[in-house]
Amino acid sequence: MTGAWQPDVLGEPFEVEMIDLPDDAEGPVVAALVRRTPATGAVPGRAVLHVHGFSDYFFHTEYAEWWTARGYAFYALDLRKYGRSLLEHQTPHFVTSLDEHFAELDAAWHRITERDGHTSVVVTAHSTGGLTVPLWARSREPEELDGLVLNSPWFDLRGAPLLRSLPARAVLDQLGARQPYRAIPRPVSGFYARSLHADHEGEWEFDLAWKPIESRPVLAGWLRAVRRGHAQLHRGLGLTAPTLVLSSASTGNPQEMGAEVFSTDIVLDVEQIRRWASSVGTHVTSITLPDALHDVFLSRSDVREAAYEQVGTWLDAYVHPPA
Repeated sequence: MTGAWQPDVLGEPFEVEMIDLPDDAEGPVVAALVRRTPATGAVPGRAVLHVHGFSDYFFHTEYAEWWTARGYAFYALDLRKYGRSLLEHQTPHFVTSLDEHFAELDAAWHRITERDGHTSVVVTAHSTGGLTVPLWARSREPEELDGLVLNSPWFDLRGAPLLRSLPARAVLDQLGARQPYRAIPRPVSGFYARSLHADHEGEWEFDLAWKPIESRPVLAGWLRAVRRGHAQLHRGLGLTAPTLVLSSASTGNPQEMGAEVFSTDIVLDVEQIRRWASSVGTHVTSITLPDALHDVFLSRSDVREAAYEQVGTWLDAYVHPPA
């Protein structure tokens, strides 16, 4: 029910609120807003909102605890058709425009700022979320937005240059419009999720029904929406909020489960992330982290510590300087 906090699957002190959204072509739609408030030392008015990436949802309690230790109220949004928000009748992650996610971002923002009274909010986002959030911020220009942290944001399509050519874009536009649910063939090794999950070679616990080892199918209508988002980003968004872009130092293409999987971004091309980072806005800091994974905050502990240190330094310098 909208407006009622309930115990979350992560256990105390995490809570979740289900948000009813307008129906789409598949039927009823919801989004899930997760909350963790500081036990002590809360700084009045400060909050952070986190948005996940593709084939993902919020489960990273360590990340939330880092923010609450600094006095921020922490919120995380499971977008429609992901994680806690995925309903039985829905096609996972499917939208025909990234703008469709603006409704749940608006709803979360209203709850954080208007209802809960936070006046200074940092938004953090990973991968596809790192594309969607800047597009939303450009559209809405929320006055309470004081900073963006983009963790390996998906700024362009990885692969051969031909895949990014105008003819390829035209073909995808037609295919996505006419056959939106058609799956686009792609190789999926499962190495990335295996490198994360505690039942395989990783250290993290997450629900494999919500974040599968084999990822999710990439559908033509959804990929068309993403490529249109890329095009908008590449024209420049002009955001003025200080923005921190984090990425691995290297792109990987492993053929077997080995050291490369645990020390590179094997999902996106990090050179593309760095190339397009300045397109987000007028105040962008881009940092590379040696040996980081695609989600830098799920990397080995020493890499995570370096990532948190970079975020802390950036916050102190540009967003909330120490008193």
